[in-house]
Amino acid sequence: MQSNKAERLKNARVPNKPLLDEELQRRLPPGQTLTDSFPILHEGMVPEYDLSQWNLRIFGEVEEERTFTFEQLQDMPITRTVSDIHCVTRWSKFDTPWEGVRFSDLVQQMKIKSEARYVMIHADPDYETNVALEELMKDDVLLAWNYDGKPLTAKHGWPLRLIVPQFYFWKSAKWIRGIEFMKEDRRGFWENHGFHNIADPFKEERFSSDEYEMPEDEWKYCEAD
Repeated sequence: MQSNKAERLKNARVPNKPLLDEELQRRLPPGQTLTDSFPILHEGMVPEYDLSQWNLRIFGEVEEERTFTFEQLQDMPITRTVSDIHCVTRWSKFDTPWEGVRFSDLVQQMKIKSEARYVMIHADPDYETNVALEELMKDDVLLAWNYDGKPLTAKHGWPLRLIVPQFYFWKSAKWIRGIEFMKEDRRGFWENHGFHNIADPFKEERFSSDEYEMPEDEWKYCEAD
């Protein structure tokens, strides 16, 4: 079962780092392999949407719940970022270009209660992941609908995915449908199945226990663009 993936990945060999110049080496977290491709990894089936029925729900520790249509999100100030991304399965991709609305700009549309400290991102199909609110307020955290100047493909999260480049990429949930503001932290899907609650790639926060490891070639068997 997919929920046992953390157990299945125990005690695997750690890869050797590629030889890179000093600047690139500094940007590459420990145990990662640099790739020009864009591997496709996710749980469950790729959802299909009718944008006339799609919306994003904002709820939890807010003064008033709101829903936004895709068109309303696109009417907000648009931000373009270029970020390095790092997957827990040991691939990294540099200089990825995204376009969407900053999470912080979306928050400006809301009245968030002062006690809100954490956020749960709800996504299809039945997925969720947790991130501290202060991390989501950073300038390069986006609700993205474009990648490399084009609309996201369905397999990469169309119509909307979160981009949180400072953490392993499972925190950058695809197909997001809800944002829940919370007083206290709560673990999401992978966090409840052995993955680290914070997920800083430069600290190799892959798992909640040191007994686990990630195979070097896990990602190489996945579909990629």
